[in-house]
This record gives sequence, C-alpha cells and structure tokens, in this order.
Amino acid sequence: MTTVWGAPLSVTTDDDDSSIRVDLHDVTAPEGDRFDYPVVHLPSVAVAVVVRDEEVLALRTYRYPVGRYGWELPGGGVDPGEDPAVAAARETAEETGWAPVGPGRPLITFQPLPGGVVSTVHVHLWTDAERSDAPLDRHEPGQAQWLPVADVVRLAAAGELLGSGTLVGLLQYVAERS
Repeated sequence: MTTVWGAPLSVTTDDDDSSIRVDLHDVTAPEGDRFDYPVVHLPSVAVAVVVRDEEVLALRTYRYPVGRYGWELPGGGVDPGEDPAVAAARETAEETGWAPVGPGRPLITFQPLPGGVVSTVHVHLWTDAERSDAPLDRHEPGQAQWLPVADVVRLAAAGELLGSGTLVGLLQYVAERS
C-alpha cells in the first residue's frame, strides 16, 4: 500500500475575496478510494511569548466561539509580506500595552490542524518588554497580566490556556528551559 496521495484531480474554490478560503479537492486516497476533501486556508498567525523576571505576558479573555474565558498569549494575523516576528510584536503592543524589546527569536512554527486546515502559526520569544504608547485595540478586550512561568504546566493541565498557539508556544518554552 502506498502512503503518498496523488495530486488532486480537481480543486473547486469558494473565493469571495475574504481572508478565509475553502477548497474542495477531488482526490484519490492511497487505497484507491476517490472522494471530496475540503481544505480550509486561513491567514498565518504570529504569537508572542514575552518573558520577564520569570513571568510571561498573557491575556485573560473571553472567546465567543468556545463560550469561555481563558489565558492566551498575544498574537494575531500576519499581514501579506509582513515578517511574523514583526506581526507578533505589533499584536503584543496593540493587545497588551507592552512592546517586546529586541528582535525576538523564533521559538516554533507549526500547523495546528493539518488534517483539513492550512494556517501556519509562528511563535517568537522575547525576554523583555517595555510599556508601549500604542493605542490598545478595542476589539481585543482581554486583560493583560504577567503570569508566573512556573504556573504554565498547571494552567495547561487545567484547560485554562486557550488556543494552540498559546499551548504549543508556552509548552515549547518550558521544554527548552528544562
């Protein structure tokens, strides 16, 4: 049995000029079955792990789609042609009022839902921040707070960390420290 899928026989795109694109691929699986395979394309996302004095900058926020509060790292969409580290730093200032200091270091890049969604998540690390005079984004109503890095694993186990960028980014940071 082959493990490599062939190229799609055809692709139908729902293209309405939005940032979300859905393609319907007519594919043949390695076993020979032919079926439609939906693939969702979302913009790339940049996330910031900002650590200072053994604390990480996070947002306590409500996420309507899942109907709950939790902790998230600052981050958001990467504009076309924008460097992901620049996007992560920009989003951090807009969402928290804190600006990461320095260029940041790539921490991890991953695909959160590779079975049907294409949306690269870039996580960058900064080890300092300063208060920013950038206006806060009123559409991001989270409350910024510095959390002890020592609490990250407990918060993850308790389901208090929301989003794959937050979970993967923080757990990668903790793993690298070990």
